[in-house]
Amino acid sequence: MNTLRTAAAGALIGVLVALFAPAVPASAHGTLTSPISRTAACGTEGGQAARSAACRAAVAASRPGAAEAWDNLRVAGVNGRDRSVIPDGKLCSGGLTEYAGLDLPRTDWPSTTVTPGAKFTFRYATTIPHEGTFRFYVTKSGYRPGTALRWADVTSTPFLTSTDPRIVDGAYTMPGTLPSGLTGHHVIYTIWQNSSTADTYYSCSDVVFTAKKAKKAKKAATNPSPVSARGGSGAELPAAAGGSQTPPDAPTTHPGHHDAAPSTAPDEIQPSAAAVQEPAGMMNGSRWPLIAGIGLMLAILGTIGALALHYRPKPRHRRS
Repeated sequence: MNTLRTAAAGALIGVLVALFAPAVPASAHGTLTSPISRTAACGTEGGQAARSAACRAAVAASRPGAAEAWDNLRVAGVNGRDRSVIPDGKLCSGGLTEYAGLDLPRTDWPSTTVTPGAKFTFRYATTIPHEGTFRFYVTKSGYRPGTALRWADVTSTPFLTSTDPRIVDGAYTMPGTLPSGLTGHHVIYTIWQNSSTADTYYSCSDVVFTAKKAKKAKKAATNPSPVSARGGSGAELPAAAGGSQTPPDAPTTHPGHHDAAPSTAPDEIQPSAAAVQEPAGMMNGSRWPLIAGIGLMLAILGTIGALALHYRPKPRHRRS
């Protein structure tokens, strides 16, 4: 009887685990938040920026769930072959159809106002830290906003490189100097090549270079408050993206900078054969479905065991 009760209790516990295990998505990995990237601005924690026309169009042109996975734009197995793996016109999405909307040729992406040649602290929010090297590129002089980004638009040499930078308040913190000699709307293209995994992460940050008065230009440009990492890992939403004001000498993040009438024609996005990664459901999935499956299996086995013990023939005793 005690054995039967134990088996029944195990079966009940297994059923409860299977039924009530929550499907909580796991945290992913990170993206550039200062200057704010399209991925961060248009994600679920992008605040005011996420409600901009450009971000709404980007979400509509991407696969469902891309906004929730704002920190998971990664491609496996690139190994430094970025220019041969990531197709022209699809640099901001990493060639992934899940994030195709980030490549839309628009001029009204949320942007950050910066000073050419000024000191700047780049912040890359992390929800799962990895070892690796960050490389920062910028579009060349003469870049035309409102066109899908191509490799020919981007400098061949990074203006800043940082390997395994320290994490401060939930974000990799990388002091550097902004490129000089640029004016107007440009894109800072960030590549984070992991050394602890096979993944490489990509992001596009729209910036507006504006010259300040000589006296103010000597001051170091300070960055807006960084974006908060999902799961409470420490970084906070960009102040401008959330609608708050930034200090007078701080770079200003605009929910939608307008240099010209926005183009809403979507780019033709096709899957890249070389840019392959795990299905989003596996990358962002929780361990709970696996636990629930194990619980259900235990429940079934426990029930079978309980029934077998209950109905097994009782041994007959021979009379001496």
